[in-house]
Amino acid sequence: MTSPQQSPDPHGHEHGHEHGQEHGHGSGRPGPDHGSGHGHSHSHGPAAPVSRHLRRVIAAVLIPFATAVVVGLAVLWPGGTPAHERTGVGFDRQTEQGKVVAVEQVDCKDVNAAQVPPTGDTSTPQGREAVNAQQGQCEKATIEVTSGPDKGRQFTEIVQPDAPRQLEEGQGVVVAYAPDAPKDLQYSVTDVNRKVPMAVLAGIFALAVVLVGRMRGVMALIALAVSFLVLTLFILPAILEGSNPLIVAVVGSSAIMLLALYMCHGLSARTSVAVLGTLISLLLIGLLGSFFIGWASLSGNTDDYTGLIHGLYPEIDMSGLLLAGVIIGSLGVLDDVTVTQTSAVWELHQADPGMGPRALYRAGIRIGRDHIASVVNTLVLAYAGASLPLLLLFTIAESSMGTVANSELVAEEIVRTLVGSIGLVASVPVTTALAALVVSADRPSAAEAGGRAAGRGGRRRRAK
Repeated sequence: MTSPQQSPDPHGHEHGHEHGQEHGHGSGRPGPDHGSGHGHSHSHGPAAPVSRHLRRVIAAVLIPFATAVVVGLAVLWPGGTPAHERTGVGFDRQTEQGKVVAVEQVDCKDVNAAQVPPTGDTSTPQGREAVNAQQGQCEKATIEVTSGPDKGRQFTEIVQPDAPRQLEEGQGVVVAYAPDAPKDLQYSVTDVNRKVPMAVLAGIFALAVVLVGRMRGVMALIALAVSFLVLTLFILPAILEGSNPLIVAVVGSSAIMLLALYMCHGLSARTSVAVLGTLISLLLIGLLGSFFIGWASLSGNTDDYTGLIHGLYPEIDMSGLLLAGVIIGSLGVLDDVTVTQTSAVWELHQADPGMGPRALYRAGIRIGRDHIASVVNTLVLAYAGASLPLLLLFTIAESSMGTVANSELVAEEIVRTLVGSIGLVASVPVTTALAALVVSADRPSAAEAGGRAAGRGGRRRRAK
């Protein structure tokens, strides 16, 4: 029996494994494209529609969008981060690297300047701290500066016994430099150096992604690097230069979306449908976020960091910055939802090519409902975990739920969570409907249809 010629699969899966087995075992000789009967030639990339007309329709939508993104990048591209005079507050300080060269135990009373209240009152936090500072054993650490113009210079740091950060000999630290301070007070320890453990953790993450994802994992890591480049080279400097944060976030998020999705999943109709679903959902998130941030009178200036930003760059629209954060924060989860839904519909169509758009949508949306339940819960718990210290403070203060939710700091997180969740929920039916319509509209030419029929006939003969 002569095996049929291998025909291209319109869904992007080559059947080299099946054909190789037929040639190797059915005819007793290796197939023309395989060295042995068990040769593998699977391609698990995204499916591309066979219909040339369908590809043109998708291109007619995506090419103008991609062009607009490129134009937006060119117009808004910043010249660099604007310079400013350092305030010496928070992260806006000059820092150098240092190392703990010696640690010795000393009596806290001998090295602390804290004054105990004359009355000995310890009912206030300040009074208790002053008393504690005069008792017990403190640590006197000698720090050597290991970078910058004062490399080799040493200074001492007193560590209280109840301090949250204790120093150890040989430990790397980050030191702040205040050039206007007296010479003995110019340097102080601000943090420990965590570069090594962070680098090791990043290496383990990259190794796990590559081992499990293989080439897809490599492309995912490259896409991640590209996303960070867009964020650090375009989005952040453009906002600091005074560009509208919402417009910058939309352009930057769109660029990240296009680059990441096509790099990870290939240039195909399946990926294009995911891009369209993500775009529609991002627009919905932007509209809802803009409306509710304005209605709830959220200023976006709620803590020391946002206050410092506003003080350094008063021209930045802080509420617009809040909305930009909502859009960028929702993008990663949206990509996951839209790609998964599109792939589900494509696989359903491949399993049963006779399913129409309605049947595909109904089957896909059943999968999507499970996805919605898990993703929304994940998003809410992620925001709750990030705000756990704040929630603990409200609990200690015995504030009511209404009071907690009404505070701007918590209201921002509520709006961020709910707006993002609405966009995620909406992305499931939108993407599923788009995928069902696109894959059902795939109509191959007569020659391609004949090739498919021959391939199916060959598989039926092999089954006999």
